[in-house]
Amino acid sequence: MSITIIITSDFICPWCFVGERRLEKALKTLPEKAAVEIEWRPFELNPAMPPEGMDRKIYRTLKFGSWERSRALDTQTVAATEHDDIAFDYDAMARTPNTFQAHRLMWFADRQGLATPVAKALFSAYFEQGRDIGDVAVLCVIAGEQGLDRQAVEAFFASDQGLADVRNAEDAHRHQGVRSVPLFDIAGTIISGAQAVEIFEKALKQATELDQSCVEGSCSVG
Repeated sequence: MSITIIITSDFICPWCFVGERRLEKALKTLPEKAAVEIEWRPFELNPAMPPEGMDRKIYRTLKFGSWERSRALDTQTVAATEHDDIAFDYDAMARTPNTFQAHRLMWFADRQGLATPVAKALFSAYFEQGRDIGDVAVLCVIAGEQGLDRQAVEAFFASDQGLADVRNAEDAHRHQGVRSVPLFDIAGTIISGAQAVEIFEKALKQATELDQSCVEGSCSVG
């Protein structure tokens, strides 16, 4: 039994973090024999963000009209996700980062078989620890914490590896009409947004039933 899940997300999107946590809970309901392969696809909510990012208070004030409005929205997010085991620490976030290099790190981590642990670490680093995930030095530390060779990661960032691949993947998503994240493709079932755990469980159940029917020789096209 094998299920492929494709996740399109950005690491400064709180609902991407929430969606990942809800999917994780749903995955625990699968039979032990189920094999799950997760693929991560890049998406930048702020592709025009300066490479060094921006002061978060300034950025959010410009985006939402006032710092008070921004803080109110943060409070709403925390309240709506109180059962998702996420310790949001918005007060610790000094900057809104450019996430391109974080997605580039994911490209590298995927080739080492560590994309999912690194993705989880990036979400937590930003939302729970207030770390600047747009800073390559910070990304190298996070990569090392997840088992990647830090010197290899530093050499990777000093090269142009992954640059075109990540850009091309982002362009492909835009051409496919992706305009918001998170987006989950669970064996062909598309889930948009951080839906309830039960929605993910239903999609996973459908995927396991389809996989079982294929095993029994009853798959068909159309």
